[in-house]
Amino acid sequence: MDMKLSITAIVLFLLLATFDTAQSTVIDIKQFGGAPNADITQAFVKAWNAACASTTPSKIVIPGGTYKMNAIDVKGPCKAPIEVQLDGIIQAPANPNALNDAYQWVKFGYVDYLTLSGRGTFDGQGATAWRENDCGLNKNCKRRSMNFGFNFVKHGLVRDITSKDSKNFNVNVLGCQNFTFDGFIISAPGNSINTDGIHVGKSTDIKIINTKIATGDDCVSIGDGTKNLLVQNTICGPGHGFSVGSLGKYTNEEPVEHLVIKNCTLKGTDNGVRIKTWPSAPGTSPVTDMHFEDIIMDNVLNPVIIDQEYCPWNQCSKQVPSKIKISKVTFKNIRGTSRNKEGVTLICSRSVPCEAVELSDINLTFNGAPATAKCLNVKPIITGKAPRCVA
Repeated sequence: MDMKLSITAIVLFLLLATFDTAQSTVIDIKQFGGAPNADITQAFVKAWNAACASTTPSKIVIPGGTYKMNAIDVKGPCKAPIEVQLDGIIQAPANPNALNDAYQWVKFGYVDYLTLSGRGTFDGQGATAWRENDCGLNKNCKRRSMNFGFNFVKHGLVRDITSKDSKNFNVNVLGCQNFTFDGFIISAPGNSINTDGIHVGKSTDIKIINTKIATGDDCVSIGDGTKNLLVQNTICGPGHGFSVGSLGKYTNEEPVEHLVIKNCTLKGTDNGVRIKTWPSAPGTSPVTDMHFEDIIMDNVLNPVIIDQEYCPWNQCSKQVPSKIKISKVTFKNIRGTSRNKEGVTLICSRSVPCEAVELSDINLTFNGAPATAKCLNVKPIITGKAPRCVA
């Protein structure tokens, strides 16, 4: 009987392998003239077009080596799933102007079933752009390219690759559904201005797991219209932490709801877990059902923060309160060290005070002593060990 089962299993395995092979097409970038130490922009686009036209699943393979590539904008709809496997290094032009004002260097749009995989690196060579970035003070500053744009992608997976030194945000996720980042690495120094790790907006069912993010801005930033987002087993630092917002600046913003950030570590970041909204702004869409759990803070300046008076570079007036309603927020089992005596800062709107905010088992220290909590326009529910609020 065991022998029969073994033979049956082997036959079934061979049948499945044969079927899988018959259903898959491997497209090596070399087929379209892509070679190391050369520009593969056209080769990549041609490979994509071939894969997109295929009626069976395709894998575009970029082998080991260093390649150059200008901005690409590849789109669906495609006839079958596509995987892009990078095992080498692709470099963007170091000169920001060479990308011809492309908002994203590597842009995928309107695709179902997209996988980006491999042990390779997309190197944005962003140092020059960071030195020129004065957008905080100059409204006419030049908009520099992000490393990646995923726009209206359904069923996407980014696995194991590295995004390095983007000129702007590393990744922008817009209008996507069921998209996962797993084992993703983002690498940039702490002084790389405006290089958010992963920004998510108007997207549903997004997962960021087993990921390492080092950058000069928010590790993960959550924009309006984001629903059902999970960030888990992710390390952030350097950077500005995990941020919901900023929100409320525009009238047409959509609600943000159902967020879980858990089992994460923040190292030396400016902020830990944060919700931020603009005062003196028209947006009214609510923020609700936020859960920050099982998080380690290692030398973080502001570990836990709700800031409804977010107003960088004095671009607004704090005299007019935020119109964003924040509710059902849990900070649970958060521990470690703070660089600020106030390890918990909850500054809510006096116009629409926060509701159902819970602090549970918060164990943060500042210079060896328990950190304190500052609260305004909120009466948090305290369970377990947590600092009591002072105004």
